[in-house]
Amino acid sequence: MAQQKPAAAARWEPARHEKDDWLDKASVKHRFLFDTIVADGLGNALAFAGNFYRTNKVEYGVESSELAVVIVLRHLSAPFGYNDAMWGKYGAILAARAKVEDPKTKQTPAANFYNVAGYGDLIPNRGTTLESLANLGAQFAVCALSTRAIAGSIARTVGSTPDAIFAEVTSNLVSNARMVPAGIVAVNRAQERGYSLVTC
Repeated sequence: MAQQKPAAAARWEPARHEKDDWLDKASVKHRFLFDTIVADGLGNALAFAGNFYRTNKVEYGVESSELAVVIVLRHLSAPFGYNDAMWGKYGAILAARAKVEDPKTKQTPAANFYNVAGYGDLIPNRGTTLESLANLGAQFAVCALSTRAIAGSIARTVGSTPDAIFAEVTSNLVSNARMVPAGIVAVNRAQERGYSLVTC
């Protein structure tokens, strides 16, 4: 008796959600995702992302516009998704959350030091700032779960409401940054859409 081959199982495909469509960039040649959860990890991700752009251009002739780079800022790195106005206003609370001090002054940072040149070897980004990567097209995904927790801390300290602080912070993000429902979900969705992952 001839044996019948079992029918091939249908290939699993991840569900698509409109909320994640910002990750799609059909015209690019390569997709790269950096997942960061601490301040030094973000610094390393900035340095490596700079290397990624530079080496693709110099060695492969691939322009920055042909690359999709996303850096996720979640957990203790989330405060670096906020601009200098937020660091100037709420720096003590943000620094406590991120477990950092200004490496030059050893005081509470008055600005987002990952968006300032001139720190040299004091921080691991090797001079590559958030803004310089944004100018190359990199996108930053800032965790809303972490931001809500931070907004609660700020609200308790300054006598406001978590919703009011959350609205203020989310309207003061660094260039090319967006709030995502949760950083860990953004990591999952990006990989499902073909991004290679590096955890820093």
